[in-house]
Amino acid sequence: MSGRRVRRRPEVGPPLPWEFPEASTRTLPNGLRLLLVDLPGQHVLSLRLALAAPPSQEERGTEGSTLMMARCLDEGTASRDATELAELVERHGIALGAGAGERGIHLGVEVTGRHLSPALDLLLECLTEPAFPEREVARLVRHRLTDITHELADPTGLAQHEFRQAYFDPDGRSHLPLGGVAATVRELTPDVLRARHASLSPQDGVLVLAGDLSGVVDPEGLLVRTLGSWRPRSSPTAQEPSPSRRAPDAARLVVVPRPGAEQTELLLGRPGPDRRTPHGWGTYQALAMLFGGAPHARLDRVLREERGYTYGMRLGFRPRRRGGQCMVGGAVRADATLPALQETLRILAVPGEDLTAREVREAADFVAMTAPGRYLTADTVADELVSLLDDGLQPSVVTRTLQELRGLTVEQAAGAWDEVRDGPGWTVVVVGDPEATRGVAASDLGPVESVEGAGPARQP
Repeated sequence: MSGRRVRRRPEVGPPLPWEFPEASTRTLPNGLRLLLVDLPGQHVLSLRLALAAPPSQEERGTEGSTLMMARCLDEGTASRDATELAELVERHGIALGAGAGERGIHLGVEVTGRHLSPALDLLLECLTEPAFPEREVARLVRHRLTDITHELADPTGLAQHEFRQAYFDPDGRSHLPLGGVAATVRELTPDVLRARHASLSPQDGVLVLAGDLSGVVDPEGLLVRTLGSWRPRSSPTAQEPSPSRRAPDAARLVVVPRPGAEQTELLLGRPGPDRRTPHGWGTYQALAMLFGGAPHARLDRVLREERGYTYGMRLGFRPRRRGGQCMVGGAVRADATLPALQETLRILAVPGEDLTAREVREAADFVAMTAPGRYLTADTVADELVSLLDDGLQPSVVTRTLQELRGLTVEQAAGAWDEVRDGPGWTVVVVGDPEATRGVAASDLGPVESVEGAGPARQP
C-alpha cells in the first residue's frame, strides 16, 4: 500500500557490562566485619554469619563435631527448649540454617524486614547460650549416622567417599568427610559439642545482610546492638585451617564393586587452582563450561551425543582457601565402562593449543552474561560475599572476574588449562558391577587398587 510507513525492528546490541552489587562495610566493636547490601525489591532479607572454627582443629576421634555443633545451636538454649524455639521461628516466618566448611561454621537466616529484629535476637540467643541438650544431640547423631549409611549406599556418595580416601593424605583432616564417619560421630556427646562451641569468637568473623533495606529502620544499628554485642565468656585463640595435603600415591585407579549396578559411576580429580590463581578465576570458570558445563561441552558432545555412553558428564573446579581441585564426574552405561573412561581421559589430555577461539569465547560469554541471573536474589549475593570474605578475598573479585572473562583470549585459556593438564596425575574412582569394571582393572590406565567390602561396612 502506497504511503505505508515501514517500521524497522530495533537492533539488539550486546548487553551492558554488569557489576556485582556494592556493599557498605564496617567492623563492629567485637571484631565482626559487617557488609550491608541494599537490593531494592528483594523483600526477603538474607543474613549470613561465618565464624572461624576449622574442622582441621577438631580433636582426633571427634571428627564431625564442628558440623554437629553448628546444627545443634537451635536445639535448645538456656532460655528456651527446642519446641519453644521452633514455635518462635514459625511465628515470625524465620528460616534458620547452619553448616560448616573448611574454615569454620556458617549460620544463615531468611526473614522479611519487619521480622528482622526478632530474628537477630533469636540468632544471638542460639549463638551465645546453646544448651546442647543430651536428648537432642543423641537424636541428631542418629540422623547423621543414617545419612552416612545413605551416602554410602548411593553410587555417587560412595565414589566421593572412596575418592577422598585415595586423594588426601591419611594423616590430614580432609581424608575424612566434613561430617565425620560413623566411628567418630558415635563419640559426639553434649560435652564434646560444648567444647567445640567454646572455640567460637566474633573476632575476624564475617556478617552479611542483603536485601531491600528501605523498610528497615537503622539496620546497622540493629546489628550493632545484637550480634555486635556478642562477647564470648573466654578468649579463644585464633584458628586457621591446616592445609589439605594430597596423598603421595594419589595418582591411581580405584575400582569399587557394586554388584548389580546398571550404571558405573566415574569420578576423577587432580590438583586445580584457587581463586587467587594468576590465570584469573574467570578463566577456569570458562574452561569448566567449555569442557563439561553444558550439553554442547566437549565431554557431553562426545560421550553423550556421539557415543551414547552417558546422560551427562560434568567438569568443574573446586577452589579451597589454598589450592583446589579439578573434578570430573558422571554415570555411564555399565557395558561401556572402559571405553567411556578411556574417552574421558583422552578428552582431558587435549593440550591447550587445541582449544579454539570460538569455544573459548562462547564459554566466557555464557559465564559473564548469565551472572545477573545467578546473582538475582539476596541469598545468592549474601552467599557469594560471605564465601569471598571467608577466603580472605574482597567483594570486588566478582566484578573483576567478569571483566577478565570479557577480555579472555584463547591463549590465556590454553595456558591455564595446560597448567592443570600437566600437573599431578588423575585420581580415578570407578564404582560399578564387577563384570563391568573387570576390564578397567585389567587395563593399563595406571596403578590399580581394588576395594573390597566398600560401603557402610567398610566405614572406620
